[in-house]
Amino acid sequence: MRTVSGGEVAGILVAVFWAILVSFLAVALARLAQTLRATTKLVSEVTDQAVPLLSDASSAVRSAQTQIDRVDAIASDVQEVTSNASALSTTVASTFGGPLVKVAAFGYGVRRAIVGRRENVPAKAPRRTVIVGRTVPSPRRGKRNTREKRD
Repeated sequence: MRTVSGGEVAGILVAVFWAILVSFLAVALARLAQTLRATTKLVSEVTDQAVPLLSDASSAVRSAQTQIDRVDAIASDVQEVTSNASALSTTVASTFGGPLVKVAAFGYGVRRAIVGRRENVPAKAPRRTVIVGRTVPSPRRGKRNTREKRD
């Protein structure tokens, strides 16, 4: 029987620990390989789903841009119609405003004259100055002009 020296025991212990360490590293590398395979599979699945989604998003953005262009054209047309309507309104007001005021004033005068004839009372209306579109009241009766006071 042979005796084992201390150096041989130490060498055996180092070899056993080294074998255990290599085994743990082999298991860790195997699990790391599995994790990398699963990650690769996940990335490929995400890529397969992301490409159509990006295509759909791109077409949606193009469609939205088309709609924005249409709305911009409509807004431009509405602005043009509004300015044309404003110009037309101003033209109609300036063309028919003065004559309509004159016709209304004439009708009022005729009405007052008829009412005054029926009652046999002369129609005395306060004097007013008519400016196209506005009526300016006559001066107050209690006050006189400074020229009249001097005379």
